[in-house]
Amino acid sequence: MFKAFWKKKRFWQIFSVIVLMGCVIVFVACYSYIRGLDVSKLSQPLPESTLVLDKNGKPASQLSASKIEPVQFSQLPKVLMDAVVAVEDKRFYEHTGIDVRSIFRAVARDVLRGSYSEGASTITQQLARNLFLNADKTLGRKLREAAYAIKIDTTYSKNEILEMYLNSIYFGEGSWGVQGAARTYFNKNVKDLTLPEAAVLAALPKAPSRYSPFKDEGQALERRNTVLVLMRDEGKITAQDYEKAKASPLGVVKSDKGNELKGRYPAYVDAVINEAVNEYGFTEEQLLTGGLRITTELDPLVQNAVADVYKDESLFPKSKPDQLIQSGAAIVDQRTGGIRALAGGRGEGVFRGFSRATQLKRQPGSSFKPIVVYGPAMENGYKPNSILYDGPLNIEGYQPQDWDHRTRGQVTMQEAVVSSWNVPAVWLLHEIGIDRGLQFAKSLGITLPAQDRQLGIALGGLSEGVSPLQMAQAFSAFAAKGVLHQAHTITKIETSSGHVLVGASPKGVPVMQPETAYAMTSMLQVAVAQGTGKNAAMNRPVAGKSGTTQLPQTKEFEGLSSGSAKDAWFVGYTPELTAAVWVGYDRTDKEHYLTTSGGAVPAVLFREMMNRALAQTPVVPFDMPFVGAEAQTAKDSNSLSSSGESDQGDKEDKKESQHGHGKGKKR
Repeated sequence: MFKAFWKKKRFWQIFSVIVLMGCVIVFVACYSYIRGLDVSKLSQPLPESTLVLDKNGKPASQLSASKIEPVQFSQLPKVLMDAVVAVEDKRFYEHTGIDVRSIFRAVARDVLRGSYSEGASTITQQLARNLFLNADKTLGRKLREAAYAIKIDTTYSKNEILEMYLNSIYFGEGSWGVQGAARTYFNKNVKDLTLPEAAVLAALPKAPSRYSPFKDEGQALERRNTVLVLMRDEGKITAQDYEKAKASPLGVVKSDKGNELKGRYPAYVDAVINEAVNEYGFTEEQLLTGGLRITTELDPLVQNAVADVYKDESLFPKSKPDQLIQSGAAIVDQRTGGIRALAGGRGEGVFRGFSRATQLKRQPGSSFKPIVVYGPAMENGYKPNSILYDGPLNIEGYQPQDWDHRTRGQVTMQEAVVSSWNVPAVWLLHEIGIDRGLQFAKSLGITLPAQDRQLGIALGGLSEGVSPLQMAQAFSAFAAKGVLHQAHTITKIETSSGHVLVGASPKGVPVMQPETAYAMTSMLQVAVAQGTGKNAAMNRPVAGKSGTTQLPQTKEFEGLSSGSAKDAWFVGYTPELTAAVWVGYDRTDKEHYLTTSGGAVPAVLFREMMNRALAQTPVVPFDMPFVGAEAQTAKDSNSLSSSGESDQGDKEDKKESQHGHGKGKKR
């Protein structure tokens, strides 16, 4: 009997040792597993939105790679934290990431039901699931969730865990994070939430759609009051606080605040990003997540004027059903080079979309003549009243024609500019030399490739083309008395704490004699008053030049009318601003082409944008001191023949593509 007892006792001793060793092994395995988990992701700061500020230092747009706008623990009101803990995890400050008591209770219920439906997840477990796991309801996932929760609890403080949780969860109505929720439901920052408002938000994470006050006020009110009861029972608020909060209305306000800056001015913001990357070496990730403050040259008054014009369908030709007639525009302050506004295209803009203001490359037509012909010619001694040849011309096979297929023998430079004759422009470029024209264009910021070393550039026949921004910058030098200010969007980039990373201070560079700029402005004023730019005229001084390029002379376009075109331009300036406008189809074919000219639609768009942008600006003349009889002759040239001063004058532009690559000597 004693021997049997001893054997039985010996069995239980061995069994106990085995169980103990098994428990130790399991514990060590679990400890090793938990210790090996990487939760460093939680230490990485949440992406912080970058603000784009206008020229007045006021927020204009917001850049963000995240749907979350994080807030620090110090900004979280106590009533909100108490409400969330009361409804989501009342033993949050007591357990070690998992609530064993709740787990046993949940497991028992799951066993009885034969499913894994019971939650029992702590705030820490929910954080772990949101960031490290999927949402499937398997036992394996729940075990991993518990392991992650323990690791998080041993790595971070309770306050840090609560901050991370509130910044990462979904509150419904498209709002991630408690700051976004506060703005969505109450039109305020989270730090300003009241007790009843905090209870509304705390009620949402369990079932955001079901408890949304915008969908069912009764359900939301009942759920809010349940949260208030839990807070009272947990001793987080007094009975008086409870009664007062319970009697309060929901107080929600449907608001877009917090999102109002996102997506604003897409074309301009894209230009800001490109400049920060290309000019200052920032990465796109830094710009989207770094919480920077980028002060720009954006003028909201001008930008909104541009946006209003581009929304007015009546100002544009009728498009084909399957493709919209597009347009791009750039407006620059010639005194600083600051880009005041951009229009990247018609229709809804998209982030990092194609910009027809900065990325488009199209042939500029006759709007290029001041840049590559008349500007450099005046630098070489020609004057507005200089006589130019306008007769039959054949330079090594290149035979440009005027738009009316007639010649006048001789015309002044002023007459050639106003009526936009082609032959005098080509003849003059040949006289001064193509290299001189290319050099002058380069000084204005337009560098042409080697294949453009041909006489066709006099008519804007370029192999690649130019953008509206390039054209606006080039013309701005005429408006700024011969000084070129590099077009730019950024004036300063700072951290959120105010540390300056970039302080731009671009300086103007003289690119021509003031006399040349004055004379050009005089001639271009007459071109608007009497020539092909009439539609750009307004109740203030305007100087400018239209441009139109014809359809390619290919079999595809045979039989179309001579009034058909591929691109239409107007580039001009007032004493305050310089602008370039392009109009055309993105894809030109026999079904999609223009029947307008640069002196028509683009000139009207220019006029409308400038009128609205400068509506509150006093009318002042161009600052043009007397620079000789020639300039005065140009300025007062009212005796010019009016034949060819109608919009038909832009027909001359449509020869540019056809005559785009001639070389050789004068006939």
